[in-house]
Amino acid sequence: MKNKIPGLVLVVLFLSTGVVFGQHVKECMVLMPDISGSYKGKCKNGLAHGKGNAQGTDHYIGRFSKGWPDGKGTYTWANGDEYSGQFVLGKRHGEGTLLLKIQKGDSVLAGLWGEDIYLGPKPERPKVINMFNVDRYRFQYDSDILNRVLIDFFQNGSRNLGIENLMLATSSGTHTSRGRQVGFQSIFYPVEIKVSYTTWNKMHTQQYNVSFVFEISEPGDWVVTIYN
Repeated sequence: MKNKIPGLVLVVLFLSTGVVFGQHVKECMVLMPDISGSYKGKCKNGLAHGKGNAQGTDHYIGRFSKGWPDGKGTYTWANGDEYSGQFVLGKRHGEGTLLLKIQKGDSVLAGLWGEDIYLGPKPERPKVINMFNVDRYRFQYDSDILNRVLIDFFQNGSRNLGIENLMLATSSGTHTSRGRQVGFQSIFYPVEIKVSYTTWNKMHTQQYNVSFVFEISEPGDWVVTIYN
């Protein structure tokens, strides 16, 4: 007697097979042609997204976003040139280092990049050359719209209104102010600024002299706050 498979069992087998096929994962795509040969890594909506490794004519390992190198990574060209640093949608953008393979030896371009173009070395951080009777200080970069440095004075958590004999000197720029902030505009960087004044102590029982000398190399609109 032949064994018969109940119709219900056949339906279950068919549906199970369909579920398996329905779970088939689509290929994860890399949208940059020169590294789109093969990809291993994280994926989202069919596109490389997260940390991954892409190999084509060139090679890239690092962060991806929506199919493009985006974030920190290392890109190696077929000729051996290598860039390690920040990317935005497949372009070198941010801080990074390019190592060029040439006949006489390696050549290095390190610094800032924008839209795949080398912008130059990364400017040094602001530095204090000399200070006297300063509790602490803060350098705040606002934007690159103006070449300006404004100086603010604080004490006991609020603006210091007891400043006397204020003197400012700069290596470039003209005097300017914004409210109670004072400083210089139309600056050529790097700029060195000297600040000196007399202020009351926190208990307002005695006056003392203050001096603060600093240098800023990165162009932009800066606010320097001095705390006594």
